[in-house]
Formats: sequence, structure tokens, C-alpha cells
Amino acid sequence: MFLYLVLLPVTLILLHLLQVRRGRRLPPGPFPLPVIGNLLNLGNKPHQSLAKLAETYGPIMSLKLGQMTTIVISSPLLAQEVLQKQDISFSNRFTPDAIRACDEHKLSVVWLPVNDLWRSLRKLAHTHILSARVLDSNQHIRRRKVEELLSYVQKCCHEGVHVDIGRAAFKTAMNVLSNTLFSTDLVDFGGDEAQDFKDLVWNIMLEAGKPNMVDHFSALRGIDPQRIRRRMSLYFSKLLGLIGGLIDKKILTGTNLLREVDAIDSLLKISDLDRKLIEHLCMDIFIGGTDTSSSTIEWAMSELLRNPTSLQNAKDELERVVGAGKQVEESDIAELPYLQAVIKETLRMHPPIPFLIPRQVHKEVELSGYTIPTGAQVLVNVWAIGRNPDHWKSPMEFKPERFIDSKIDVRGQDFELVPFGGGRRVCIGLSLAMRVIPTVLGSLINSFHWKTVGGELLQPKDLDNEEKFGFTLQRANPLLVIPIPI
Repeated sequence: MFLYLVLLPVTLILLHLLQVRRGRRLPPGPFPLPVIGNLLNLGNKPHQSLAKLAETYGPIMSLKLGQMTTIVISSPLLAQEVLQKQDISFSNRFTPDAIRACDEHKLSVVWLPVNDLWRSLRKLAHTHILSARVLDSNQHIRRRKVEELLSYVQKCCHEGVHVDIGRAAFKTAMNVLSNTLFSTDLVDFGGDEAQDFKDLVWNIMLEAGKPNMVDHFSALRGIDPQRIRRRMSLYFSKLLGLIGGLIDKKILTGTNLLREVDAIDSLLKISDLDRKLIEHLCMDIFIGGTDTSSSTIEWAMSELLRNPTSLQNAKDELERVVGAGKQVEESDIAELPYLQAVIKETLRMHPPIPFLIPRQVHKEVELSGYTIPTGAQVLVNVWAIGRNPDHWKSPMEFKPERFIDSKIDVRGQDFELVPFGGGRRVCIGLSLAMRVIPTVLGSLINSFHWKTVGGELLQPKDLDNEEKFGFTLQRANPLLVIPIPI
């Protein structure tokens, strides 16, 4: 015991001197503890904890998370350096051990490094699924799915029951994607299978975002002590099995001249395209396009209900441009600046992926006068950037008006607001999301009045807005609201 008490302070001093010597050009950051480094600084809401630390250490700071050096970016200027100006140096992904399940890191357009396979997959996704031409040609699919959502809400009106906004939006997003890819619905609004699928996707996001000791201590990879990779293998296998079954059905039925050609029809015609790559590409699109879009719609509805003046402004614009009670069309979006402002303000306050997808430096690079070492993980805290009072007036208030007559957009060029990332690794589903979110949200606002469960006793500002952190940022509690006919 005496020897331990003597050696502990000596060890701490030596580690500190070693860090100063080796990392004197690292960005500033909190002092790391022996072995575990700054892991205790993360807490259960790391986006908030790191935003708080940035107030002390600045917009670029370094932490030692176990053996891993992590650089955290919390300003638009530095985000632009990482995502655009020095994009090539920061373009590779840091791959969490969870993503190694089912070889996702080797087959996924999201996680692959920038190489020929990544370029090929990204081009395939754009050409056959997400280009403006393809999206224009299949917008009738999205219109039909929004119609079905409104019919479901209308039924809830007649029955006097509440609507779980996140769940309903998730079902709509899922069927939009399943029809785009496979020309079929995966769920209906009357069944529980959507909740099973939502739970599956959320579990994937939860495991991917969960602090994993293997990521911080590579020697533990063979042990998988928290069983995160094991659970992720089960979730990935279930989802890939579902996708594989849909592809098998396509192959068995062959081409049907009576139906339209969908994305999978097109991909299956590419003779040298590996079947596994198709399955993982579909999984990427399902995971990336359902949870993020539905959570944004849920957050937007939550903020509008908490801010009745903003809700009324949105309804007034919709009534004037679209007509009260009517479904919003994609052709209406450009004529609805306030609705667009509501979505931008929601994405500012509640970015779906608060750190974006982690980057990793593959070769030592200079950034803002500091040296970022090879292998360092780089997190861009877009949650903190969106709430920084140096860049936003009254950042904790929901004010869509700040975007009226503003040129700031979410497409990766304005680094005060980059919920979809930027540069060569900008989210491939951005264009689809910016069609689905406004048509679903606008149609819900324009077709019904809404009140929160809790009646007159619950004041708007009392509506729960607590966050739940995973790989994506969710409401801690589902938004349950009662629709009222217009």
C-alpha cells in the first residue's frame, strides 16, 4: 500500500511530462487521468459535456480517451477547415469496433475509407437512387406515402386517440425507402412490425454510439468485453436478412412489365456488382434515411408545440400558399420559406447526428497551428456549433425567423449549420431528406390542429424536450399528440 502511494504521484508526474513533451503542439484540453484519460469527462450526454468543456479550452481541443487521441471541433471556421478546406486530410472515418460486425466497415459507403470502392458505391447510390433525376421521377411514391400518413392521422381523429409522431414519421420514411428500393411496403400503420423495425434501427444507432472500451483500448478487441460487437452482429444480421429476402423475391419474380423499374431492378442488372455490396448499400440507406428524418420531424413538431406563435406562422403560410387542409407537394417547398426556416432551426438545435460521423486522420496534419497526430479521431460537435452564442443570437430560443431572408442553408456550404456534414463525405441522402421532411411536416401542420397529451393543464413551454444520446439524437420520451380536424 505504501509503495502504491509513493508510485502513484510519480507515475502521474511522468505521464504528464511525457504528454507535454510528445504533445506540446496538441490543442489544449483537460488533464487526462492515468490509463483512462478523459473518459470520465464524457458523461451520458457527450455532446453537451464536450460543448461545456469547449467553453474552457476553446473551439479546438484534445482529449485522451483511453489510448485514443480525440480532437473536438466546436466552431464554424474550424469545421470548414476539417470538412472542406483540408477535407482530404480528414476524409477517412474512425471506425467504431461495433461497425466491424458483419464486415460493415469493409462494405459500407458510410464507413469505407476514400478509395475506389467507396467512389464506386457512392456513384451507384447517386445514379440509381438519389440523383435529382431519379428523385423527380419517383416523387409520386413519396406523395402516396404522405397520403397514407394523413389517412392514418385522420383515423386517429375519428377514434379520439393520440398519434406518436416519431413512430408515424418513421413508418412513412421506411415505406418511402422500401418502395424506392423494392416497390413494396415493409409495414402498415395498423401493425406493430414498424415498432420492431424502429427498435432494430434504434438499437443499431444506440450500440454504434455507446462508449466502447474496445475503441479506447485496442488490445480488448479480441475479447469484446461489453459484447457490443456481438449484439451489433445480431442486429445487422436481422436487417441484412430482411433485405436479402426482398432481393431474393426480386430475383425469383423477375422483371414485370406491368410495374415500374425500381432501384434494386437497376442494381441487379449490373453484372459485376457483388450481392453483398447491394445488401449493405440498402442497409446504409435504411439506417441513414429512417431514424434521422423521423427524429427531425418529431423534434420540429415538439418545438412548434412549445412555440405556438411559430406554429401559427407556419400554418398561416401554408394556408396562403397551399390552402388549408391540403397536402404539401414537393413543388410547394420553394414557396414556403417559413416552413424551410422551421426545419433549419430544428436542425440547428437538434442535429440528428450531433458529432457527425467521426473522422480519422490517416497522416499527421496541421490545423489552426496545432499538430493533429496520425490516427487521431476528429469529432465536429455540430450540436455545440448550433448553440454557440458567438455565432447565434439567443441560441437557446427556437426562432425560425432568424433564417428568413438569410442565405444560410443546410447543404454543407454554410458551416454554422452543417447537420449533414460537408465536403466529399457530405450525407448522400441529403436531397431525399430535404424532400421528405418538409412534405411530411408541412402536411401534418396544414391538415390538422394539434394538442399535447395532458390537455389544458400542460403549458407549451412545459412540454418535455429531454434528449437521449445515441449515435443519433432522439427525444428521451416519444411525442404523443392529439390531432384535431381543421
